[in-house]
Amino acid sequence: MAYVAMGANTGEPAATLRLAAVEIARWSLGQALGSSLWQTEPVDCPPGSPPFINAALGFEPRPGTTPESLLEQLLQLEARLGRERTGLANEPRKIDLDLIAFGDEQRNVETLILPHPRAHERQFVLAPMVEIASDLIFPGRTKTVQMLLDELPDQGAVKLGEPLL
Repeated sequence: MAYVAMGANTGEPAATLRLAAVEIARWSLGQALGSSLWQTEPVDCPPGSPPFINAALGFEPRPGTTPESLLEQLLQLEARLGRERTGLANEPRKIDLDLIAFGDEQRNVETLILPHPRAHERQFVLAPMVEIASDLIFPGRTKTVQMLLDELPDQGAVKLGEPLL
């Protein structure tokens, strides 16, 4: 399975996340798994950044898909959905799609680190992930997603109860 963390805090975040989820689900061999939508406070963002809507999606990549090719597809989808990159770190954005894990693959190259290097410390990633893969253990780690979330201090994530898919 591949897992994508999704976030948006400009435009119509919930609608944009759903559009992205439908597109990514088409890349799956089987039924994609989508979390609920969550509202979260911006982390390490410029002052005055609006809250995010976050979600997670799990799916079975088609044969021949690599982490690198999937990352490229995600970047292209972000661009089609209106993501503009100005170079400002963690700026407000219409869509953000992060490849969190891809099976048991591990990478540490300039363009891709797998599993995502900060996923284990971010409630906005882990809370939605628990809904679709609570027993997942990221490659190179020993604790499940649920255990990692339980160890984090509350960072203000609020489940909205609306399904992604």
